[in-house]
Amino acid sequence: MGRDVASANISGEDRRRYREKVRRCLDVLARMLGESQFDFRRPHIGLEIELNLIDAVGDPLMRNADVLKAIADPAWATELGQFNLEINIPPRELGGEGAGELESEVRDHLLHADGRAQEVGGRLVMIGILPTLRRGDIGEETLSANARYKMLNDQIFAARGEEFHIAIDGAEPLRMHADNITPEAACTSVQFHLQVSPDQFGAYWNAAQAVAGPQVATAANSPFLFGHRLWQESRIRLFEQSTDTRPDELKAQGVRPRVWFGERWITSVFDLFEENTRYFPALLPLCDEEDPRAVLDAGGVPQLGELTLHNGTVYRWNRPIYAVFKGRPHLRVENRVLPAGPSAADVVANGAFYYGVVRALAEEDRPVWTRLSFNTAEENLHRAARDGMDAMMYWPGMGNVPAAELVLRKLLPLAYEGLDRWGVDPARRDRLLGIIERRCVTGRTGAAWQVGTVEELERSGASRQDALRMMTRAYAAHMRGNEPVHTWPIGV
Repeated sequence: MGRDVASANISGEDRRRYREKVRRCLDVLARMLGESQFDFRRPHIGLEIELNLIDAVGDPLMRNADVLKAIADPAWATELGQFNLEINIPPRELGGEGAGELESEVRDHLLHADGRAQEVGGRLVMIGILPTLRRGDIGEETLSANARYKMLNDQIFAARGEEFHIAIDGAEPLRMHADNITPEAACTSVQFHLQVSPDQFGAYWNAAQAVAGPQVATAANSPFLFGHRLWQESRIRLFEQSTDTRPDELKAQGVRPRVWFGERWITSVFDLFEENTRYFPALLPLCDEEDPRAVLDAGGVPQLGELTLHNGTVYRWNRPIYAVFKGRPHLRVENRVLPAGPSAADVVANGAFYYGVVRALAEEDRPVWTRLSFNTAEENLHRAARDGMDAMMYWPGMGNVPAAELVLRKLLPLAYEGLDRWGVDPARRDRLLGIIERRCVTGRTGAAWQVGTVEELERSGASRQDALRMMTRAYAAHMRGNEPVHTWPIGV
């Protein structure tokens, strides 16, 4: 969940002080890494899910504050748009008893919140991009009532100096301009957190980068935006463009984008935080009172508030996280590539696949990133976003193969191996990875189901917008039933 900030006017002096404080935090982080002060004896996982609100017709419902009040649970929070909510599932050990109950816990949270949303005329939908969104639903007035979002909007536009240009190809290409960041609110994701030791961070981050393409191919769930059929996972391209602080001239100069895959394999978490400091100017230059050097010198654990706030405005698909819990610092990889949904079973299956594969890849004697170019890993991600399960991907030892074949022949066996190493119960392992296997065999991702259902409704005479509404309502009903998407029948 994003850090809340108070409304403030930003001066040049604020920016200078903030830059100096971020660099001081970076120096302190380097000391802490050298002194091995981090907690990693019992690695934990965590999960965040962003959701959409719809009304009885299936259109977006701009009442997240009312729904949040009705839910009355601190695990829930607003997100960027008034039709968004987010839930933070408590962390737990991956191989422990708590991990085994993750699916039922997620489902229980969703059903409870959905019941409360009905009290104010809404329903929850866990989907990568809400298909019924129209351009008129996106405007600065759509921002949630949180000073952080208004400040972020103003700072991004001050840096960019002009409207966003959104251009996404596909069956029905989309070209549009936006004068605010609210198109980003259309992007709802699931974020998997994995706590790792400083010594292992580089290997786990590299592994997560390498597998990002296959992850997206097997979980694509965002084929429609503003009535256009676009990529299988259009959310990837939309998010890259809707927060881009660079006008064309800065792009031509090679300035890095805020939504970033990265540009190299790493050896340490320090590489990523140092890149943030070196390449990206502040968007929210707000300083804490803490002196991190003094806290560390006194034997305490600094929060490194400026470093973490700055990190939160660099939108890596796999983001490094520094946090302090119960007085102990730890590091996490935050995996951000996947869309939300379709069901709790699908979400937890996606997590099982990810956690298993990255464990196996990170511990290989000859790591995959020594045989796979970084640019190819990024190309795999964009191919997956465009073509979903039909994407052709390069993998060392296999060459260019369809995504489904890569997952079935190479990555699923690694996922089984990795989950065994985590100590996951074999019965739960088999059920969850079986969902991924059946998705690959049937080709039925959330995106494939959405496209197939809309096509059937249109053949029956429905207009595009009516077909999207009927499909969205049917999707929400299937989501509540918690059957994996590969079992959903096409149609309503």
